[in-house]
Amino acid sequence: MSNNNIQIFDTTLRDGEQVPGCKLNTDQKSVIAEQLDRLGVDVIEAGFPVSSPGDFKSVEAISKIVKNATVCGLTRSVQNDIKVAAEALKYAVKPRIHTGIGTSESHIVHKFKTTQEDILRRAFDAVKYAKSFVEDVEFYAEDAGRTDNEYLAKVCEVAIKAGATVLNIPDTTGYCLPSEYGAKIKYLKENVKGIEKAILSCHCHNDLGLATANSIEGVINGARQIECTINGIGERAGNTALEEVVMVLKQHPYLNLDTNINTSMLYGMSQLVSDSMGIYTQPNKAIVGANAFAHSSGIHQDGVIKNRETYEIIDPKDVGVTNSAIILTARSGRAALAYRAKNVGYELTKLQLDEVYANFLKFADRNKEINDNDIHQIIETSKVYQEILSA
Repeated sequence: MSNNNIQIFDTTLRDGEQVPGCKLNTDQKSVIAEQLDRLGVDVIEAGFPVSSPGDFKSVEAISKIVKNATVCGLTRSVQNDIKVAAEALKYAVKPRIHTGIGTSESHIVHKFKTTQEDILRRAFDAVKYAKSFVEDVEFYAEDAGRTDNEYLAKVCEVAIKAGATVLNIPDTTGYCLPSEYGAKIKYLKENVKGIEKAILSCHCHNDLGLATANSIEGVINGARQIECTINGIGERAGNTALEEVVMVLKQHPYLNLDTNINTSMLYGMSQLVSDSMGIYTQPNKAIVGANAFAHSSGIHQDGVIKNRETYEIIDPKDVGVTNSAIILTARSGRAALAYRAKNVGYELTKLQLDEVYANFLKFADRNKEINDNDIHQIIETSKVYQEILSA
């Protein structure tokens, strides 16, 4: 792997599926996994095998069908979890066990009721045991975002000594500011002995709306894997959105960081996940929302019609959207009306447009949005209709 290549670890089928009411069956998961493989993700976290017979079955089924990506199963730092995950992953071409434990003071004192030294031992033992089944072992330090950096570095060193190939540094509660998370990754990169033997990974949550920003700061500071979900779905406020981090890196080439994602599949992938899970994607969602390439302001519409780049930094086709949308509302100007009228067969002169536009504004004030049928009605009830018809 190039040092400038960012691996995309998709956890839609594990962390993403933890959204209440979004349970998928094995067939649905298999369809999504096949598409994720085609999309170009590097790792598919297929589930948490020990959690239920259904999850075990899904991880096993996905392991059989995925041809290119690494297939990953999540575990706690518990031997039985790890053993069950290894069994579920036995058919995978490239299996990975993802094991770990909480490392923040909050988790150590309140969740585990133990000591830092005991956590170090458990971390080592879990990775060592996972390593007896697969070569590729990822270790997660849960709540790393709120873990003291010096102690976190010790945990990472222990995991590397036990054989971890990837170190997941989760901002589990979405607490970190981008500068703090970036500094944490930089600290680990510079202070963990043996860090060259492992890949640092970002797993950020969106509780404060900072998951994408934190992940980008992470890779700028040395991480080489981003853990994310389609549409940013996941626990509470969700995870880092795959489509967002991929397009941030693509649109900022000076960062000299890239992924293996076929971005033209992003919109279709978003629709598949949304439809399969029955979960609504907000219209203003970056990259894949219904309004991501829609323009209703007259000033914006005029600019986009003249040159798309005046108000769009992404070509819609790059993410699988056919065209930008010019939405006619009471805020739209003459340029937008002329553009949409031409699309339905009317080539208006300037004087004709002035007359039709006056009629359009009356109609638009009574309606939220003007569709193609409305355009025909607006023009047909204008004084210059016969003139337009004979042109």
